Amino acid sequence: MAFEIREIDDTSGEFFAAVDAILDDAAAGLGLPFEPDKLHLRVDDAEGRLAGGLSGYFVQGWLFVKLLAIVDEQRGSGIGRALMLRAEEITRQKGYAGIYLDTFTFQAPRFYESLGYVECGRLPAARGHAQRIWFAKAFDDAGGSRN
Repeated sequence: MAFEIREIDDTSGEFFAAVDAILDDAAAGLGLPFEPDKLHLRVDDAEGRLAGGLSGYFVQGWLFVKLLAIVDEQRGSGIGRALMLRAEEITRQKGYAGIYLDTFTFQAPRFYESLGYVECGRLPAARGHAQRIWFAKAFDDAGGSRN
């Protein structure tokens, strides 16, 4: 079989969508379709300005937290903790198994540990780059319906 590998520019996202569709079709063929349901939580300050937010998606029985960010002047105010606790509450209500996420060593590993998240993977430190750490929190009481 002959083939060619080449680097391309995908500014439109069309190529990404095509590759994603191949993966989705394969999972669906195994009876495990990827049908992500997005979760976006926004926090505004007293003046209505964005203070922080959480963005993720439910897939294969888990919530993956893709982004959690708090503006500099609000860090340490409890917004991050409140967002994670709200995400946990929603995830439990939907009957999912738990939450997973990743962070870098220079970001918030201790924050996630303080919320009961357990490290489940880590990239090695290499060439002076920060380590990336994956955390998960499984719910023992993940009952209820899955939406």
